[in-house]
Amino acid sequence: MPDPLNALTESIIGAAIDVHRELGPGLLESAYRHCFAHELGVRGTRFQSELPLPVRYKGVQLDCGYRLDFLVEDAVIVELKCVEALAAIHKAQLLSYLRLADRRVGLLFNFHVPVLMQGGMKRLVNDYKEEY
Repeated sequence: MPDPLNALTESIIGAAIDVHRELGPGLLESAYRHCFAHELGVRGTRFQSELPLPVRYKGVQLDCGYRLDFLVEDAVIVELKCVEALAAIHKAQLLSYLRLADRRVGLLFNFHVPVLMQGGMKRLVNDYKEEY
């Protein structure tokens, strides 16, 4: 039986590819964010944008200013970037968001590349297990 999470991530990747093919590199992140949201909506995909992400500290939820670019179908976190190249800090940020939001899969897109599928996309999985 196919994994619904894999099908969802494939659909999200398809939406990002469509946006990148239409716009190409060189725009501000906000332009890609608006177009990506439009593309998800056209596809009938449920999502939340700029979703606040509190930090839990000693049993208290604190608003530390973190926001998810997108939470798609309440399952996949999507972060958009427009940088020369994805760096370890971008992956660490997404992994932290996955842990804080208790989600398993995240997608990281860098729209500042000639071809999105060549260095402009990462799929990350949260295998964080808290054991004490």
